[in-house]
Amino acid sequence: MLLRHLALAVTDEARSQAFYESWFGFEASERMDDGVLMLYGPGDVSLALGPAEGPPSLPAFLHFGFVLDAPEAVREARDAFAAAGVEIADFWDEPDYVSVKVRDPDGYVVEVAWEPSESRP
Repeated sequence: MLLRHLALAVTDEARSQAFYESWFGFEASERMDDGVLMLYGPGDVSLALGPAEGPPSLPAFLHFGFVLDAPEAVREARDAFAAAGVEIADFWDEPDYVSVKVRDPDGYVVEVAWEPSESRP
């Protein structure tokens, strides 16, 4: 069983679409009959962007993430986020784990991480 879908309530659909397309490789989109905008991205993951009445109330631990193949790629992503003014929520740089967590336009925390493949189940 694979996780392939995540639904997010967003306050500005166009802004969220641009964020996920430019930073995380989502390309195609499709408007569903119920008005939800589906974004399709790497690894056959899809994001459903639906309307939020206001900024979502999010618990501190809530986040979702993407995996990169090398620790330097995570460091480069962190530098690119910082240069573009994307809010960095957290950064870890350990020998067996490198991670940067950023906030999307609605405050969702999105992680980009690397760890040696032998440490993953």
